[in-house]
Amino acid sequence: MALLTMLLFVVGSVQAQTVTGVVKDATGEPIIGATIVEQDMSGNGVITDLDGNFTLQLKGKSKKVKISYVGMKTQVVDASSGKVNVSLEDAATSLNDVVVIGYGSVKRKDITGSVATVDNKALAEVPVASAAEALTGKLSGVQVTTSEGSPDAKVKIRVRGGGSITQSNEPLYIVDGFPVDDISNIPATDIQDITVLKDASSTAIYGSRGANGVILVTTKSGQAGKVSVSYNAYYGWKEMAKKMNVLSPGDYVKWQYELALLHDDVKKFADIFGNYQDLDLYQNVQGNDWQDMTYGRTGNTFNHNLSVTGGTDAVKYAFSYAHMNDKAIMVGSSFKRDNFSLKLNTKPSKNTTFDLQARYSDTDIMGGGANEASGVYNTDRRLKDAIIYPPIPLSGLASANSSFQDDDLNIYDPLTSAADNDRKKDRKNLNIAGGFGWEVFKNFRAKTEFGYDLYRQYEQRFWGLTTYYVKNVPSGANQNHPAIRFTDTNHHTFRNTNTLSYDFANLIKNKNHHFDMMVGEEYIITKARESIDEVHGFPTDYDATTAWKLSSQGTPYTIDNSYKADDKLWSFFGRANYSYAEKYLATVTFRADASSKFSKANRWGYFPSVALAWRISSEKFMEGTKGWLDDLKLRLSYGTAGNNAIPTGQLVQMYNNSATTWINGFNNYWAPSKTMANPDLKWETTITRNIGLDWTLFGGKLNGSFELYKNTTKDLLNEFPVPGTGYDTQYRNIGETQNKGFEASFTWHAINKKDWGIDIVGNIGFNKNRVNSLGTMSDYGKNSYWASTEIGNDYWIAAGSPLGQIRGYQLDGNGRYEVTDFTGYDETTKKWVLKDGVADASGIIGTVRPGSLKLKDQLTVDTDGDGVADAGDGVITDADNTILGNVNPDAYGGFGIQAHAYGFDLSAQFSFQVGNKEYNANKIEYTSTSKYYYRNMIDIMADGKRWTNLDPVTGELCNDPVRLAELNATTTMWSPYMSKFVLTDWAVEDASFLRLNTITLGYTLPKSLTKRVGIGSLRFYATAYNVFCITGYSGFDPEADTITKDALTPNVDYSGYPRSRSYVIGLNLNF
Repeated sequence: MALLTMLLFVVGSVQAQTVTGVVKDATGEPIIGATIVEQDMSGNGVITDLDGNFTLQLKGKSKKVKISYVGMKTQVVDASSGKVNVSLEDAATSLNDVVVIGYGSVKRKDITGSVATVDNKALAEVPVASAAEALTGKLSGVQVTTSEGSPDAKVKIRVRGGGSITQSNEPLYIVDGFPVDDISNIPATDIQDITVLKDASSTAIYGSRGANGVILVTTKSGQAGKVSVSYNAYYGWKEMAKKMNVLSPGDYVKWQYELALLHDDVKKFADIFGNYQDLDLYQNVQGNDWQDMTYGRTGNTFNHNLSVTGGTDAVKYAFSYAHMNDKAIMVGSSFKRDNFSLKLNTKPSKNTTFDLQARYSDTDIMGGGANEASGVYNTDRRLKDAIIYPPIPLSGLASANSSFQDDDLNIYDPLTSAADNDRKKDRKNLNIAGGFGWEVFKNFRAKTEFGYDLYRQYEQRFWGLTTYYVKNVPSGANQNHPAIRFTDTNHHTFRNTNTLSYDFANLIKNKNHHFDMMVGEEYIITKARESIDEVHGFPTDYDATTAWKLSSQGTPYTIDNSYKADDKLWSFFGRANYSYAEKYLATVTFRADASSKFSKANRWGYFPSVALAWRISSEKFMEGTKGWLDDLKLRLSYGTAGNNAIPTGQLVQMYNNSATTWINGFNNYWAPSKTMANPDLKWETTITRNIGLDWTLFGGKLNGSFELYKNTTKDLLNEFPVPGTGYDTQYRNIGETQNKGFEASFTWHAINKKDWGIDIVGNIGFNKNRVNSLGTMSDYGKNSYWASTEIGNDYWIAAGSPLGQIRGYQLDGNGRYEVTDFTGYDETTKKWVLKDGVADASGIIGTVRPGSLKLKDQLTVDTDGDGVADAGDGVITDADNTILGNVNPDAYGGFGIQAHAYGFDLSAQFSFQVGNKEYNANKIEYTSTSKYYYRNMIDIMADGKRWTNLDPVTGELCNDPVRLAELNATTTMWSPYMSKFVLTDWAVEDASFLRLNTITLGYTLPKSLTKRVGIGSLRFYATAYNVFCITGYSGFDPEADTITKDALTPNVDYSGYPRSRSYVIGLNLNF
C-alpha cells in the first residue's frame, strides 16, 4: 500500500510539474503582468506579480512555456528543470519584430519594401491629441505639417512629396484594415503602432489608392491574462506663441494724416482725428490690443482616457474611452471630442478566429475663427482684423470697442468680426468591422472581413451684419440682414475583403527555402449625400445662437438635397514571398482595380510590383564582421500604384438646380455644373523605383536605413481650365510629375544600463519635385485669391519646373524710388517726373513719387536682334512678373532624445525644414494701403523706418528734393501708399526652421511604493508643446498653409488662426 501511494505521488508529480521563475527586462527590472502560457496547452497560463515572479502548474507533455509581454520579444523556453529565469528583449531592438503591411504582417528582418514604423512606446511617452500629430518629425520621407493653430486645424501628411497636381496628395489611411478619410479622430492612446508604406512594393497591394503612400494604424488589442486597467489624464494651458507688433496710436494717426495728404483729401482725416496740430493728443495713448482681445486668452485642455484589456487564449478584449475638452485661445473657439472603442479577438476553436471591433467618435467644434481655409468667400477671412484694425476707437476715445463701418476701412473690430462669422460643427463617426478566419488545414488560411463606416457632419454657419456675404448674396430686401446656413453631410462606406493564404513549408520540406502566397478580393462602396439649407433676412439684432434656434424667423433662400454618384471599387490582389536561407528574399504583388469613376473602357487598372532583398551580412565573406555587424540588407523594388482621387460623376454632364435672387421673376434655375464631363478619363499611375540599405550594428545598439527613390506619376488627373467653353474646368489625363530623393534614419541606444539609459533617433529626407509635362500646354497660372483679383496669378505651373512656384515682381535695388530717380517735381501737373531709363511702375502701384515701391524692369526687349531679350521696356507691366521661388524644402526631418534615470524620464522631439519658402501674404496687407483708409500697420512700417513725405515743420507734403532726401536719410522702407496690393520677392521668405515640438519630463514612482496599494505603475509628467521655433521667417509660423481650397496654391500665410504654445501636466496609472 505504501509502495502504491509513492507511485501515485510520483506520477502526479510528473503530470503536474510546478514551474517557478522570474521575468525581467534587459535592464534587470522585473516585468509586471508578463504572460506565461504552457506550450500546446491553451488556457493554462498565469501572469507575473509585482516582483516579476510566477508559479505555473504544467499539465502537458511539452515541458515548454511561452513568455510574452506587450512591446517585447516573445520567448519559448524549456521548463523541464522547474526553474525559469528569463530576460525579455525590447522589441524595438529586435529584428524579429513583426511589422504590419498590407493585408498581413512580416518580420522586420524580412521586409523587402520601404517601410517605417512608430511604435506604442513613442506614442505613449508624449500625449498628443491625434494620431497624425504623433508622426511629426519621427519618420523619414514623411512630412507632417499643421496648417494653422485652430483646434480643428488640418494636419497635412505627405509621403515623398506626392505626385498629383490639382488632386489630393493625401496618403491612404488604413485603420485595422479599414480605409478611412483621416486619422485625426483616433486618440493616440488607442494606437498600438503606425506603419507608413512608401514604395510600390509595399503600396501596390492597395492598387488605385496607394500612389501617395499608405499609413496603416493598428489599434490596441487585448492580451491573455489578468485584467489590465490603465488611466491616463492631463490638464494643459495654452497661449499664443507669437504676436505682431503694430503701430502705436500716435504713429497710426500720424500716418493717417500723411495718407490723407497723399490722397489730397485732408477732410477724411479731419473729420475723424482733428487737425494736424492735434497729433500730440494721440501720443502716449494706450491703444486697444486687438490681438490679445481676440486670441490672447489663456486656453485650457483636459484630456483623459480609460482602457481595460484582458482575456484568455480563447477570448481577448480591449475597451477604451477617451474624452478631450479644449477651450482654445481665440474668443468663442472650443473643441470637444469623445471616443469609444471596443475590440474582441476570439478563438472559437483551434482552427478558427472571430474578431469584432467598433469605434465611435463624437466631435463638437465651436467658433474656430473666421478663417475659412477652403471656403469660397476669402473676404470673410477676418482674423487679419486683429492686426490692422485701428488701435483707437474712431468714433471717440471714450469707446473701447466701436465698429467704424465705412467702405474706406472695409474691416471691423475683431470681436464683432468673430461673432459675425460664427459657426458650429457636430461631427460623428462610427466604424464597425468583423472578421472570420479559418485554418482549413495546416498553413492554409481563409479569412473574410466586413466593415461599415458612417460619417456625419452637421455644420451651422452664421453671417452677421459686417460680412461680405449678407451685403452681396441675398436679394435687396434681405441684404444687410443676418443669414444662416445648415449643412448636413453624410457618407457611409461598406467593405468586404476575402483572402486566402498558404505557407508552403510542408510541401517544400527544406528549411533553406520558404515560400508563401496570399490572394484576395475586395469590394468597397461609398454613398454620399449633402443637404444645404440657407435662410436670409433675419432681424438685425439676431446673433448666431438666436438665428440657429429661430430659423423660421428668416426667409428661406435655398433647400438643396444632393446625392453623389456611388463610388464603387472592386479589386483582386495577390502577393508571393520567397526567401532562401533568409539571405535572398523576393516579393511579388499584383492588384487589379475596377473603379466606377471611369467608363467601362478604362475601368480596370493593373498595378504590379516586385521587390528583391539580399542579406549581405549572411554571406561567408562577411564572417569577419559578426563581432559588430548584426544585419546588413540591400533592397531593390519597382512597381506601380494608382490614383482615382477625383469626384464621382465626371462621366456624364451634371446639372444643378440653384437658388437665385438676381433673375427677375425666378427664384431658381437649372444649369450645367461648372465642370465639363469627360467620359474618356482613366487611371493616374505612379511608377516607383527604390533602393534601400538596412543596417544593425553592435548587438542592436545602432540601427538605421538609407533609401534612394524615384517616383514618376503619369496620366495626371488634372482639373484643367477650359475658358471659352461655357465651363470653368474639366478633368483630364494631362501631364507627368516626378519626385526623386534620398532618406536616412537611425536609432542609437547610446546607453542601456540597469538604472539609466539614453536613446537618440533621427531622420532626414531630400525630395526634388518636377513637372515633366503638362500635355499640350507648357505652363499656366493660378490665383490664390487672398487679395481677390488685385494680384492675379501668383502661382505658376510649368513643365520642367517644380510645383509650388510663386510668381510676382522683384524689388529693384532697395525697393523704393529715391529722389535721384526723378528730374524733379512738376508744379503744373502736380507730378514727379522720372528720369530717362528709370522704369515707370505707375500701372501697378498707382502714383509714383519718391519713396514709392520700385519694381524691377525685367529683360523683355531684344535690342540687338539676336533673339535674346537684353533690356527692359521702361514700363512695369504683368510681363515683368517672374518666378520668385518655390515652397518645397531642400531637406526636412526630425530628431529626438529619450533618456531615463532612476525613475525619471526625459524626451524631446525636434522637427526641421531647410530651404522652404513661405508666401507671407499677411505682410503685404499689413504694410500696404491698397485702396483703403484708416487701417493700422505692423511696425516694419513704423515712423523712422518707412519713407515719409510729410514735412513735420510745415505739416504739408514735401516736394522739395533736397528736403525730402534729408527727411529720409535714415529710413529703410518704402512708402505704404499704393493703389493695390503687390506681390514682390520681399514677401516670399525663407521659412527654414528648427522647432522643438515637445519636451517631456516624467517620474515613475518606485514599485516598492506602488505595489503596497495594488498599483502596477504610476507616472507623473509635464510636457511643453511648440516650445520654440528658430527661424528667420517674420510671420506667425513658418509652416502656415491657410488657403487650401486648391492644391496649386500651397504655403500661403494669410489671416490664419495663430498657433499656440501649451504646457501640460498629467499622469499614467496602471493596475
